Amino acid sequence: MTRDDAVALLTQYITNERMIHHCYATESVMRALARRLGRDEEQWALAGLLHDLDVEITNADLTIHGTETARILKEKGVDAEIIDAILMHNEQATGRKRSTEFQHALAAGETITGLIIATTMVYPDKRLTSVKAQSVVKRMKERAFAASVSRENIMECEKIGIPLVEFVEICLEAMRGISTTLGL
Repeated sequence: MTRDDAVALLTQYITNERMIHHCYATESVMRALARRLGRDEEQWALAGLLHDLDVEITNADLTIHGTETARILKEKGVDAEIIDAILMHNEQATGRKRSTEFQHALAAGETITGLIIATTMVYPDKRLTSVKAQSVVKRMKERAFAASVSRENIMECEKIGIPLVEFVEICLEAMRGISTTLGL
């Protein structure tokens, strides 16, 4: 599946602009993580772009979120590793625990985007270029800040061999690269 095909699929299934931005942010983060780890950038970016494809179909019901995406992508002939990583970004729907580097990277990578955006929004100019990695790390320790963001998922960065501060720096820089697309 080409990126253009993936974007068309994304906009077919997701209408919420903020959710589409989240998917673009996750795509950029996954591409950067793949580059850092020497993995297939296109494969990882595609997983990031499409990971929440069924969020509106399932009403974000965590007992099934991801399963519809897996079905849709299987019908489209998408690589099984991509489908597996997407399915496992929400362990609750599978009854299994994440175990591969790809699975951990997607879970951590898609989750950090929410914390980075929340941190950006408390800056006076609301610009990614103003955000410091240390600010995101500091906010990570504040449980009441962006309370819905799973700190446990973000910490899976350590399971792929990237310490938290470096992980935040990689992800923040990736998102800065598409700041115009994100409106930040």
